Amino acid sequence: MIKDFSNGAGYLLKGFALLNKPGIKRYVIIPLLINIILFTGLIWLLSDQFGVFIDWLTPSLPNWLSWLTWLLWVIFALLAALLIFFSFTVIANLVGAPFNSYLAAAVELHLTGQKPAGGDLSLPAEIVKSIKSEISKILYALLWLIPLLIITVIPGLNFISPLLWAWFGAWMLAIEYGDYPLGNHGYGFAEIRATLKQHRWLALGFGGAATLATMIPLVNFFVMPMAVAGATRMRVEQIKISEHT
Repeated sequence: MIKDFSNGAGYLLKGFALLNKPGIKRYVIIPLLINIILFTGLIWLLSDQFGVFIDWLTPSLPNWLSWLTWLLWVIFALLAALLIFFSFTVIANLVGAPFNSYLAAAVELHLTGQKPAGGDLSLPAEIVKSIKSEISKILYALLWLIPLLIITVIPGLNFISPLLWAWFGAWMLAIEYGDYPLGNHGYGFAEIRATLKQHRWLALGFGGAATLATMIPLVNFFVMPMAVAGATRMRVEQIKISEHT
């Protein structure tokens, strides 16, 4: 159990080591650039609108409160940083999902010399597939969120809620990133969950490491490609599967 958990956690760093390999880099750079452009545009828009608000507010302030505009800009900068910190992983996964199957296929080709059959879908087909997959993950997460929230507010049980939330987060990220290498072999959402359950501690170790990495500023920008590459290597080396059609 402990060995599987630690091995699973180690695959996140193994994934990072694969990101600069030939044939893999472009699938890392494209979604990363899209997300950087997206967040840059969002921050620019918010800054522009906040500047309009400051321009409206400043004439009505007495001289002795002129320092307030500086304080408001500091508060805005902190809130913008928190927005990036807490939302980047979620938005990055949504934007990068259609590219992650290509990344997983490229990693598998690098490791085994063979490309999975599902790694050659057109981009429109991949987008449709990704949307269906993300909806399945969201619905599955909601089914578990309800009992977790109930446990969190029940006296006497809520002392175990932090452990359950950590378990839930690790499991969901294991499913999130395990989806791409397994999905490339034709596995549906239910089959992906069943396969990962057969390697529960390996998956939880991997998902736990990914969860911790999302909490580290700057590192969280690279968690998605690291985790996709790491999950693919974990699948190749630890999870034996059969092709699905």
